[in-house]
Amino acid sequence: MKTFSAVLLVAAVAFASADSVDWDNVQFMDVYPPGFGKVLPGDFLERIVGGKSAHEGQFPYQVGLLLDVSGGQSWCGGSLIAKRWVLTAAHCVDGVSAATVYLGAVEIKKDEKSRQTIRVDKSHFRIHSGWNSRTLINDIALIELTEDARLGADIKLIKLPSDSEAKKTFVGDTAVASGWGRPSDASNSVSEILRYTDLKVISETECKKYFGSSARSSNICTSGSDKKSTCNGDSGGPLAIGEGDGRVIIGLTSYGSASGCEKGYPAVFTRVGSYLDWIKERVH
Repeated sequence: MKTFSAVLLVAAVAFASADSVDWDNVQFMDVYPPGFGKVLPGDFLERIVGGKSAHEGQFPYQVGLLLDVSGGQSWCGGSLIAKRWVLTAAHCVDGVSAATVYLGAVEIKKDEKSRQTIRVDKSHFRIHSGWNSRTLINDIALIELTEDARLGADIKLIKLPSDSEAKKTFVGDTAVASGWGRPSDASNSVSEILRYTDLKVISETECKKYFGSSARSSNICTSGSDKKSTCNGDSGGPLAIGEGDGRVIIGLTSYGSASGCEKGYPAVFTRVGSYLDWIKERVH
């Protein structure tokens, strides 16, 4: 494993300071499926839009990713699944040169005492070998951290699905999505505060009405009928079931409609249960 000098670690901390980030110019790492479907009549939604503001320690597994891309910086979410491992979407780190990983953050644009920031370069990204940026299949990746997460009240691990949970469809169940994605189509920047919303899981058949063959059994789709969902900047972030320390991650925010966040489309997540073996082979 690559080691870093004290000088580089100091530089990484300085880079991650909230004051040093031009948040107004941080872009979103969003992807959309080819021929992304049509809006069905009567379905209009607001994405994490329609959500609530989180408080410290409410989603201690939530990770923020400030990504170095050609021409600037972009934003995604992720989840802490082990002391040195973050789970996110492949499209979040595909083509990215480096990332600043935010742990224990809530108000992302402020310097918080609970926060830990870790700088990693692209050699620490583990993108699924079957990831296809055109079809969006296998939209999953891991980030190996260069130091242990400082676990505590504000930084905790989220559980992976058990073997039995990996076989469940979760259709009809309610799950919670969280992230700093923009709160409306009118917003052009990441949310200042972590937000969350409860979402109802719908069937693959229902999802295909919107996204056709881009919706697969290796995805989880959630309804927009309650006027809430995920939006730009939430990519890679968690969809979880359960409460408190018993939460289990079942999905990673993958894609939605290119028409915007308020146009009547479901949100589509990578189904974590479909990739348990892939994850366990890499996370020790």
